Parts: sequence; structure tokens; C-alpha cells
Amino acid sequence: MIENRTLGCTGLTVTLLGYGTRELFLPHVSEEQAERILNAVLDAGINFIDTSPDYGPGEECIGRYISSRRSEFYLATKCGCRPEEGRHLWTRDTLLWNIDLSLKRMKVDYVDILQLHNPTVEETEAGKLVDVLQEIRDAGKTRWIGCSSTVPDLMEYVKRGYFDAYQIPYSALGRRHEEQITAAAASGCGTIVRGGVAKGILADGRERAGQGWETWEKAGLDTLLEGMTRMEFMLRFTNTHPHIHTNIVGTANPEHLAANVSAAERGPLPPHVYEEAKSLLAAAGETSS
Repeated sequence: MIENRTLGCTGLTVTLLGYGTRELFLPHVSEEQAERILNAVLDAGINFIDTSPDYGPGEECIGRYISSRRSEFYLATKCGCRPEEGRHLWTRDTLLWNIDLSLKRMKVDYVDILQLHNPTVEETEAGKLVDVLQEIRDAGKTRWIGCSSTVPDLMEYVKRGYFDAYQIPYSALGRRHEEQITAAAASGCGTIVRGGVAKGILADGRERAGQGWETWEKAGLDTLLEGMTRMEFMLRFTNTHPHIHTNIVGTANPEHLAANVSAAERGPLPPHVYEEAKSLLAAAGETSS
């Protein structure tokens, strides 16, 4: 079984492997594929799904294909999004418009977590966005409020205690937020990791260019695989971090989903492999801060 962890102060018991709908945005994903993969996610026992108005048809697919299974999963989406304009707009009207449209698209009455989609601290405060999120929560349209964020804003948000959960990029090939994840969890917040396999695989199984594989080669991580594929190693490396609560990985390929589930079920990397990997990555210039 996939390990469960408590998503910080939310108290939600989430699977360590989550699912993100961004890959459903790819132009080659058919309606049949979207229906199949979303139901396969739930059939595999994954209970945390993350989406956004920015991710093309992701919200509509959730509504069309798995809204009838709403009791089986926790649902997170984002706000501040103006995808038709190709930008974010940090206003009260945008947030209220986003949540109402998202609920309609997904055919649900509420989301479990509503997240700001990576504004700066200055943008959040200028738009009084935390007040708007609390207004949305008080209306029963979300249970918890969060923010997708990165340095330098992430730690300032944590210090100010604005949110219940944070979505943070992190992988073996992108360790910049490793210590910030620990700090966010120590504050009592939920930690949701995105990019946990560094967006490392295409639908046809090829590795994506420009996603840090040069660092992999420089660090010589192939010497630590011990029969694992690179993707399994990457996913298990991310899941070994003791302070992440769920690791959202997206795919439209059932075989890749099955491989991700199998890797997650194998648990964290052995301690000596994990420590050696961090040492090799640090020597190659990929540090934890």
C-alpha cells in the first residue's frame, strides 16, 4: 500500500503519492485517456488530486469523469488565474470568479484546499488576498487555504502564518527548497510537493531535455540505482524527505501511473542510498538551499 501522511494542521490523511492533472493539458490526450487515467488514479488508492484553471481541461475532466467518486479523494485547486489572458490577476474579483467557475467545472460543492497560484508576498498583501480566501472558506467553498510558492516568498509566508498548506517544487535534481519544506512542516503547515520527478518523462517514455539530467550525470547517480529505473529513484528520493506530506505526480499514461504506484509502495530509499545521493548531488552543485 501507498504510505499515508497527515497534511499538517488540516488533519487530512493523504496518500504520499498524489496526482496532478497538468499532463491532461497535453494536446495528444483524448477524452478516453483522461477518463481512464483519472479512474485508474482512484482505483490505485491515490486520494489527493491537484488541479488548476491554468491546466487546460483538467478541472472539466474531474467533473466529467470522477465527480461521482468525490468521497474517495481530497481535491485541491488554485486561484488568481486568468488563463484566457495568459496571466495571473491578484484581485478579489478574480479569486471569487475562479472558485465559482472551478466548482461548476468540477461538479463539486467545495474543494479541500484552495491555493493562490504563486503570487509574491507584496501582491498577496496589496490585494488583501488572504482575507478573500478566508471569505471563500467561510462561505463553505473550501475547507483550507494554501499557496503555491517558492523562495524568496515562501519563508516570508511561513513566518507570517497566512496559510494551512504550501505547494513547493522539489526533487533530487532541484533541492533548493529542501530545508524550506522542513521549516514549513515545523510550523504546522501541510507540504505538497510538485515536480517530484523533475517533470522527467514524456508520454512515450523519453526523458525530458533541460530538466536537470546534466546534474544527474555529473553526480553519477546511476551508480546508486541498484536495479531501479531513474524515475523510480527520483520518486523514492522525493518521498524519502520526512517532512513532505504528498508528492503530486502527473501522467496520462496508465503504465507510468502503475510504475509510480509501484515505486511509492516500495517506500523510501534505504538510508545509506539516500545519504550517498545527497552527498553526490551536493558535490555536483545541487545543494539543499
